[in-house]
Formats: sequence, C-alpha cells, structure tokens
Amino acid sequence: MPTASGRDVGLLLLRATIGVIMFGHGTQKLFGWFGGGGLDATAASFGRLGYPAARVCAVIAGLTEALGGAGLALGFLTPLAGAAILGIMINAMAVVWHGSLYGSDGIEYEVLLAVTGASLALTGPGRYSIDDYLGGLREPRWPVGAAAIILGFVLAAVVLLIRA
Repeated sequence: MPTASGRDVGLLLLRATIGVIMFGHGTQKLFGWFGGGGLDATAASFGRLGYPAARVCAVIAGLTEALGGAGLALGFLTPLAGAAILGIMINAMAVVWHGSLYGSDGIEYEVLLAVTGASLALTGPGRYSIDDYLGGLREPRWPVGAAAIILGFVLAAVVLLIRA
C-alpha cells in the first residue's frame, strides 16, 4: 500500500488531470476557448439534442463542467465537484450512447470521467488541496461522498427528465 504522501500525490495528479480536462470542456462550451464553439454553437447543439431552453442548458452544462473541473483541480469542495462531473457525464452518456461501450459511438471516455468523479467524491482530495487547508474535507466520511454521488445522480435524472 502506498505511503500517505504517495497517496496524496496520486490523488493530486488524478484530480488535476481530470479537473483540467473538465475545466477545458466547460470553457469550450461557454467561451469557445481551446477550439470550442462557444455558447452559441453549444446552445444550437443542445437544441438539436432535444434540450428545452437550449441556451440555459448550455450555460448550466458549461458552468458545471468548468466549476466542477476547477473544484477537482484545486481540491475545493471535492465531493461536490466530483458529483458535478458524475452528473454531467451521466447526462452525456444518456444523450450520446448508441449501445456500444467502445469505438466511435462508445461511451468509455464518459464512463471513465463519471467513475473518476464518483471515486474522488468518496476518497476526498488528499493533503495537497484547498479542502485540506481549510480543514474538514480532506478525508470525507463515506456518507458525505455517498450523499454527493446521490446528488449527482438525482440532478442528472432531473435534467434528463426535462429533456424527455
């Protein structure tokens, strides 16, 4: 089993990587950064996917990804940040899944991000995080992580029901 410092460095690397990826996706949607289409293109895409009030949904998705990603990268409110990533990826899977896990129509990338978000909600961010600096959230009890995961599922379900 890795030492506490090895575990903390591992959590930092995982959080930072997934956080930066999700932050980038969110800012692509909101501002067109990193080669994204920006809010107008995202809203048009959401409209084609059947979301009502597509612009509002695009803003919510972009903010969820950007703020959830930033939260993970910084280790700030990590259970909620992980739940945000879980919820947005559940929604993405439900919208884009065509029955395959792998390949060009697969959802393995979304599954990986969703499970990572849920895992970080349960493990906490480790010592190298804002949560640790503020105290109390470095090592959340499993009920905190479980509650955050349930919240992620519930909010994803609400969005999917609105879309239906």
